[in-house]
Amino acid sequence: MKFSTLHLLLFLMVSQLTFPQSISQMKMELKGTDFQKEEIQQSQGVQFNFEKKSPALAILYSALLPGMGELYAGNYSLGQYLTITEAVLWGTYIGIEKYGDWKKESYQSYAKSAGGVDLTNKNEEYFAKIADYRDIVQYNEEMSAQRNFKAMYNSESHYWNWATTSERRTYRSMWVSSQVSYNNLRFVVGGMILNRIASIINAVRLVTAYNKSQQANNSWNMNVNYSLDEYSPSNLSVNFQLQF
Repeated sequence: MKFSTLHLLLFLMVSQLTFPQSISQMKMELKGTDFQKEEIQQSQGVQFNFEKKSPALAILYSALLPGMGELYAGNYSLGQYLTITEAVLWGTYIGIEKYGDWKKESYQSYAKSAGGVDLTNKNEEYFAKIADYRDIVQYNEEMSAQRNFKAMYNSESHYWNWATTSERRTYRSMWVSSQVSYNNLRFVVGGMILNRIASIINAVRLVTAYNKSQQANNSWNMNVNYSLDEYSPSNLSVNFQLQF
């Protein structure tokens, strides 16, 4: 009986010494776990955002080739017609330019054969003036009367002479026809500019609409929460949100 009482007393004394140390160690472990928990919570918020399309790129593409800005924006329904229009305008430009060149070769060839013109080193101003005067003598006399001596031509290098008024008028008609063709190129260029402006406006509109729709319809968000304290069990929660 005395032996059992002694052992009981010894057991109680050892428990008194070791139990507080165990509690202190558990608290330290819990504190360390809380520190890890805070680090996890700070790094677990994840959000996925869509890649926006650039209005500047849409403008650049449409300026280079109408319709390409719309293709970049993901809606080529109208852009395809702008691309076709651009191709037609370029075809028209090349056709008119070739026609004007052919007309130019024709009036120069006629000036050489009918008017005795030497085509070497002659500018556009010279070919315009010979359409209004019978010959170089008449032209130089008029420039002299106006005291515009700098505009006078050398009688040998810039000689011309229309035998009849009919020949001069024929030449003038050919020259005017060529000039009209070249002047029409300005309208084609204007059409190209307008086509690009229309494509730029439409492409920017489509890119803006795309970005707004994606921002509204595709929003991703994921959060991971981990909680731990010494008075409640550990909790792990994952929140995933996807909006369409």
